Amino acid sequence: MQNDNKNTLMFIVSAFVILIGYQFFILGPQQKKAEAEMRAKKAAEQQVAAQQGVTLDANGNPAPLRLSRDAAKAQSPRIVVDTPALSGSIALKGGRIDDLLLRKYAETIDKNSPPVELFRPEGAEHAWFADFGWAGANLPGLPDSRTVWTAAPGQVLRPNSPVTLTYDNGMGLTFTRVIAVDDQAMFSVTDSVKNNGTAAFQLAPYATVQRQGITDHLGKTQIVHEGAIGVLGSGKDQKLELAKYGKWKKDKPLTTFDSVGGWAGITDKYWLAALIPGQNETIKAQYRVTNVAGTDVYDVNFVGPTQALNPGATLTQTTRLFAGAKTVPLLRKYQYGGGKPPAWWEFWSNAKAQIPRFDDAVDWGMFRFFTRPIFNILEIFYRLVGNFGLAIMLLTVVLKLILYPMADKSYESMAKIKKIQPEVEKLKAKHKDDPTKQQQEMMQLYQKEKINPMMGCLPMLIQIPVFYSLYKVLTVTIEMRHAPFFGWIQDLSARDPSTLFNLFGAIPWDPATAPLIGGFLGGPLHIGVWPLLYGFTMWLTTAMNPPAGDPIQQRIFQLFPIIFTFTLSQFAVGLVIYWCWSNVLTIVQQYIIMRRYKVENPIDKIIARLQGKPVSAT
Repeated sequence: MQNDNKNTLMFIVSAFVILIGYQFFILGPQQKKAEAEMRAKKAAEQQVAAQQGVTLDANGNPAPLRLSRDAAKAQSPRIVVDTPALSGSIALKGGRIDDLLLRKYAETIDKNSPPVELFRPEGAEHAWFADFGWAGANLPGLPDSRTVWTAAPGQVLRPNSPVTLTYDNGMGLTFTRVIAVDDQAMFSVTDSVKNNGTAAFQLAPYATVQRQGITDHLGKTQIVHEGAIGVLGSGKDQKLELAKYGKWKKDKPLTTFDSVGGWAGITDKYWLAALIPGQNETIKAQYRVTNVAGTDVYDVNFVGPTQALNPGATLTQTTRLFAGAKTVPLLRKYQYGGGKPPAWWEFWSNAKAQIPRFDDAVDWGMFRFFTRPIFNILEIFYRLVGNFGLAIMLLTVVLKLILYPMADKSYESMAKIKKIQPEVEKLKAKHKDDPTKQQQEMMQLYQKEKINPMMGCLPMLIQIPVFYSLYKVLTVTIEMRHAPFFGWIQDLSARDPSTLFNLFGAIPWDPATAPLIGGFLGGPLHIGVWPLLYGFTMWLTTAMNPPAGDPIQQRIFQLFPIIFTFTLSQFAVGLVIYWCWSNVLTIVQQYIIMRRYKVENPIDKIIARLQGKPVSAT
């Protein structure tokens, strides 16, 4: 039986090592190569676009139907959008909001980095825009994507300065579109149609957010939702409806929802374009994917109820459009009516919400009951100290204080187990041929010393959901994006940029450029300062715990600090800082308890060596 257990354990360890090795030495370099090829392709596309006004197709040939962004904009006269948060323009052709840049967010941490692009016009590759209008059966002259609206010259869309577009179809219908915007990310589009004729018509308002093709990296990560998103339904039946890009296209290319109010749109990791109808309005929403001329068109839309437009009457419809970054305070501000966000205890109820569950545009995941409070605490600490790295460390202290009583019992149990280790070894030697008797004697010893051996597992079990939740928060919330810590850490949501292979920047050389092995040095073998600090603290924590009973298990636990150092080196450095600081606090707590029970520990041994004192061989 003992040999079977050893064989099973060896199989598990071997499988784990093979999995890690395959990830680091096969998948990692392949992913790096694919990313390099994609960057090269993008650079080629931009160069050709600058020279010819076009981009390249998948085969590298000029694709005249794919205009450069500027060339696509030039297909229509435009009204400038100029707000503290947004810049861009509205196309008079189609009356679309199709050109938006986010002024407060840069593509990279480089000081000369361009702003993040949200919307781009139709005709350009990966077009993304919002469209509004009226639908009706057998109605001639309804404005569409080819209609050129009229606007008074000199208009600029600014907060508190809406713009007005008009269109007369020459068949008795006059259309007016008033577009307003606030100083953040919310547009208000008011469409009116007046019947100047003698016949009655039936019209229904609609709005759509559409993406014509997506970039290769979208929808690839499992931890972040990217694709269609919305809160739809009626009353208490409203729920979060999600469709990730790949699954949306493959399994449910057309999904419809009956809803009263709610909201729906298309989201990326950090950015959102969402349509918000009147919250008392009955709508039929759609998540739809169609293939048009070889391009997958992702479309989220809704149609309002059909209304009669009698001669001399006017119909009016107002739809809001959120187009911007998914910052949690801003989402909550809109959720609760645009005023001051409510106190933290009101976040758990939508009783006062004017846009239901709008902060669920952030992908809190299945553990939202844990991830949202963690973010709330981080946000409070950030407001106090002004640094998200310090906020993460303060959060770690709070979690340690909350879990202190349980952890204290656990570390006390481990200290006692380590103290009686010589007696345990004697029992093993005495009953080496009788495992049953050995186990009975050990249990009696544990009972005598009032030790619960299972208590040692509790801290790790408790930290697993905390680890995942913080990883989720760091990954999905834009507040962590490009957030600096100190020194070389300028983006807590990215991995530690330093690397052992250029002595952490002392040598002016990028290991990723090395021939043949650059993919490994810049990929799975990229080890920064913080991962190394984490590896040391994990080794010290492991050394302070009682040794495993089996030599094979002991060897495995000795390898864990090395394995996890390489693994966490690819994670967001904010997460590594949390785990490293958590280990430091654990070490301090364990050291105090071990000193209390006069148990030998590696810290005292290190101090003794530094002082030149003899160290006992135990």
